[in-house]
Amino acid sequence: MKRTPKNIIYHELIGLNILVLSHSDKNLVGRKGMIVDETMNTLKILNGDGKEVTVPKLYGMFRVLLPNNIHVDIDGSMIIGRPEDRLKKIKKT
Repeated sequence: MKRTPKNIIYHELIGLNILVLSHSDKNLVGRKGMIVDETMNTLKILNGDGKEVTVPKLYGMFRVLLPNNIHVDIDGSMIIGRPEDRLKKIKKT
């Protein structure tokens, strides 16, 4: 199934470009790059310098770029959980 603004919270985010719009950790605000790994509670972002930054999902607001060049803002609390479990939820809805 294609990633769209309506279903992005149910999909795996690895490979998408991301920008941290706001976060409880102010040092993370403005960080951007490509999502290279995702766990239940974190996103790992590869920035332009080739460094990986681990960003907690909770208390964050993120902007991701979908493959069709549409930007989608995501509340981090909506993507808490393992990616594979979120994929299962889309089949139930």
